This record gives sequence, C-alpha cells and structure tokens, in this order.
Amino acid sequence: MLYAKEIFRNDMEACVELDSNTICLWTKKQWEGEFKKKGAKFFALFLFKKIIGVCVIQLVVDEAQLNYFTIKKKYRRKGYGRYLMDFLISQCEKFNLRKITLEVSDINIVALKFYDTVDFLTVGKRSNYYRNGSNAVLKEKILKNK
Repeated sequence: MLYAKEIFRNDMEACVELDSNTICLWTKKQWEGEFKKKGAKFFALFLFKKIIGVCVIQLVVDEAQLNYFTIKKKYRRKGYGRYLMDFLISQCEKFNLRKITLEVSDINIVALKFYDTVDFLTVGKRSNYYRNGSNAVLKEKILKNK
C-alpha cells in the first residue's frame, strides 16, 4: 500500500538512512538540527509501511522552501516522486501558502527535468553556488489557492 504523510522526529533514523543511501545531503547532526527548526515540515512516502521517499520544507511567511527531496534509488522513475510531490503540493495548498521555492544544481539534469514536469518555473540563478562550482537554478511553483 502506498501513502504519504507528515513525519516527525521519531522517524529521523529512517531519514538519515535514506539520505545516506541516496543524495547524502545532510549528516545525522544536520538532520537533528532540521527537526528542531521552527516552521520545518517533514513528509514521507511509504510503501508497505517502509519509507521510500522524504521531502522537507521550511515555512517562511506564505511560502514553502523545499530544502530536501529524495526517493529511494530502486523506486525512482516509477511515479513515486510525482506521488510525493503531489502530496507536498496539496499540503502546501492546505497551509494556504502562495508558492513553493527551491534551488537545484544546474548539473542535476534529472532533478531539473522532474521539477519541470511538475510545473516549477526557473526564476533565477546563483553562479558558482555549490562547492563543485556548479550553479544553483532557482525554481518556484505558484500554488492554485492564491
């Protein structure tokens, strides 16, 4: 059975494990810090009660900054990312937010294409933003409720 829901600090170990096996964005200490942040929301995609995807947003006034989004490798390119993104969008609309923003490396072609398929528009660029010298592409999605 496939479902998505908000998760909390007691699910942190599953997040750390998923991260270490996918995009390796945050250390355990960074995950701990994220779970303590005011306005941070965590959502997970479950398949038969196992977490296969996670996304993290930071609420800032009437916007959501998408800080983290990943799907377990063996479930990629099968519609699970779209399912989690659709859930995230519906949650943000329930929170009455105006838009979702994110930044992604310009060399992450798969992510760029994915965000394009869910109607995120490119709104800017930060040159040489990442340690490897790649640029950050700034994207946003205006939500329907506003």
